[in-house]
Amino acid sequence: MNKLGPGIVTGAADDDPSGIATYSQAGAKFGFDLLWTMLLTYPLMVAIQMVSARIGQVTGHGLATNIRRHYPAWLLYVIVSLLVVANTINIAADIAAMGDAMRLLVGGDAHWYVVGFGLLSLVLQVCMPYKRYVKVLKWLTLALLSYVATVFVVQVPWLEVLRRSVIPNVAWNADTITTLVAVFGTTLSPYLFFWQASQEVEEQTSDPQAVPLKDAPPERARAVLHGVKVDTCVGMGFSNLVAFFIMLTTAVTLHANGATNI
Repeated sequence: MNKLGPGIVTGAADDDPSGIATYSQAGAKFGFDLLWTMLLTYPLMVAIQMVSARIGQVTGHGLATNIRRHYPAWLLYVIVSLLVVANTINIAADIAAMGDAMRLLVGGDAHWYVVGFGLLSLVLQVCMPYKRYVKVLKWLTLALLSYVATVFVVQVPWLEVLRRSVIPNVAWNADTITTLVAVFGTTLSPYLFFWQASQEVEEQTSDPQAVPLKDAPPERARAVLHGVKVDTCVGMGFSNLVAFFIMLTTAVTLHANGATNI
């Protein structure tokens, strides 16, 4: 776990509450029919996150700074504005879902839980040093394995799951296309590109001996890029594995019992 960093945290962040809701709706509505999407999105995620991570490690700057340095200012403002809007909506959905989950567990008013979670997240990011905070985030990723564990306490037709995972069975209608767009959109989220590049820079900044790879000796650069590759492949694999099992769990529980609209 200590050898993993931005890749595993970014991958886990992709399975946020709004993403979990999307995967759950896909599994409940379509059963096993969309499991194949997780196999398709994995190489796409690895490719784009690897590019983002390399940009951060090589230049020592995040995506926004690199855009500012190499492209017109108006393009940076447009991209960052879109990112702010998307992130604001996404964070609002995530914190609202966390508040509703807490209400289900202990009762009370979800609005107060939303305020509490929002303030807690803000305080941790502002006040806790990066090295300590990232350790907490890495260990919290293990909570997502609960979705994997759930599958093994219910009956699953594994041969059927395997067949549907590699042989798409898609009815091309409006509902299917809408859900596919939602699944691909939540899996390949733009904020993840910025997040991983920025985290790679944070990793460099927190290490007094680290320098941007453009200024590092070739052997050092090769070793770091190999670590980035392993971290990213594992992180995206973890992300897609959890998403796959969320869809599978809701397929064998909700969809199988007629609860297709959640």
